[in-house]
Amino acid sequence: MAHVQIRDLVVEYSSGGYAVRPFDGYDLDLESGEMVLLLGASGSGKSTLLSILGSLLTPTSGTVTVGGTEVTALAGRDLMRYRQRGLGFIFQGFNLIASLTARENVILPMVTAGVSRRDAAARADELLAMVGLAERARHRPGAMSGGQQQRVAIARALALEPPLIIADEPTASLDYIQVDAVIRHLRDLAAPGRTVVIATHDERLVPLADRLVELTPRAAPSEHASERRELGAGEVLFRQGDRGELVYEVETGAVEVVRALVGGGEEILQVVAPGGYFGELAPVFGLARAGTARGGPAGAVVTGYSVREFRDRHGGALGRHGS
Repeated sequence: MAHVQIRDLVVEYSSGGYAVRPFDGYDLDLESGEMVLLLGASGSGKSTLLSILGSLLTPTSGTVTVGGTEVTALAGRDLMRYRQRGLGFIFQGFNLIASLTARENVILPMVTAGVSRRDAAARADELLAMVGLAERARHRPGAMSGGQQQRVAIARALALEPPLIIADEPTASLDYIQVDAVIRHLRDLAAPGRTVVIATHDERLVPLADRLVELTPRAAPSEHASERRELGAGEVLFRQGDRGELVYEVETGAVEVVRALVGGGEEILQVVAPGGYFGELAPVFGLARAGTARGGPAGAVVTGYSVREFRDRHGGALGRHGS
């Protein structure tokens, strides 16, 4: 069994009255010792997935299992224990307590979890030495650089030796010089018995990763011939949340583009008549489909083009519609 296992994950939330599903039946397996990067455009679900792994967000349905423990089934004291000992969270903004020294920031989660003050202090000293900050142990965050603060945050995340480390844009607040030591320490965190999952836009981390998980893979320009489809009345061409490579143009009939509403039901966003097009946002920006497209009451004939083909046909015009 994988060290981290996600099965049939569904996450739904309301945006302007619409039901948005960044994950719909999503599966993922991560192994012990892996450093995994979550990649994707803003809004693709990277932070949402981290929050679910960290039990900060409860999914609509599906299961998350870490080291044999089904995290999504935990409640009460068991859930609190998982949050304390089952994972370490490294935040983009460090989230250190300004009034405490580096050493005290690392000690705090251990004492809170019931570790003796003496043992916690010894462990904090060990971890700060490991990240190269032994001489800064008695400094408060305000007297430290961004890179040093992030290394304190890494030491704090390791305090209780959790089997899962999750990090949300851990290098985003650092300048080019500060980031080198942080990247090296992030790489070292992945070891047998522990999985490291990082959401990032920082391409400097890519060569160090064992696995890249693309939440919104950007489609490469297609060299294939255009795709012609005949749709019956109500026949679905693509569904809300799907990935897509093609922009569609209506030849005959009409296409309805609809979006699911919170609590059930749907709203028709647009009816695309002959000569109109739809579905460009997914292939252009690497986004999930924003709505479901289906044949109108009399059906439709549509042709799907790659972004390159569509622009060649229409002189670069894109952007009137969505999905």
